[in-house]
Amino acid sequence: MNINIRNEEPKDYRRVEEVAREAFWNLYFPGCHEHFVIHKMRVHEDFIRDLAFVIEVDDQIAGGIFYTHSKIVSEENKEYKTISFGPVFISPEFHRKGIGKKLISHSIEVAKKMGYLAILTLGYPYHYEPYGFLGGKKYNISMPDRKFYKGLLVLPLYDEALNKISGYAELSNVFNVTEEEVEEFDSSFPFKQKKYQESQDEYELAASLLDE
Repeated sequence: MNINIRNEEPKDYRRVEEVAREAFWNLYFPGCHEHFVIHKMRVHEDFIRDLAFVIEVDDQIAGGIFYTHSKIVSEENKEYKTISFGPVFISPEFHRKGIGKKLISHSIEVAKKMGYLAILTLGYPYHYEPYGFLGGKKYNISMPDRKFYKGLLVLPLYDEALNKISGYAELSNVFNVTEEEVEEFDSSFPFKQKKYQESQDEYELAASLLDE
């Protein structure tokens, strides 16, 4: 298996969206919107093009990771610039082969070299703790509602990066999409049936779990 990680190029756009759609379809809710978020993200002011990567297996795109600017806002309304990744995905046919780990690790190393403060992301703790992410509560970083959730994960990118920094996480508004926008975009892809699956219950529960 020949694996290659490189920056996304315009020629990859449609294929990346197709792979993302396959990876996320019915995973968190019936259907998905991540493929549209990626499409929208590429022209958004928060998009970090140098941290948009695809991973290829035998010259075929098998996944991708995308970063946007985010920030920590302190009680005094001081803003600290951070970055966030998502969507990150691997084609279902390549799950459990260590490919996602290679992709995420590569992007973190590049982000460190670029001098960013920290990465904030939303997800399952067990997915990201192996990379050094900890719950936001450990760094006194909450969501905008001032509550600490288990799904908000934080990785400082250098020693003591988050010392004396606390507040709430504010992610890019690129993730705010409407059902109508997604439906219109999705209509250009082959039909896929929206349906319930158990992973949706797990996601709903995880999204609301407080870190207490």
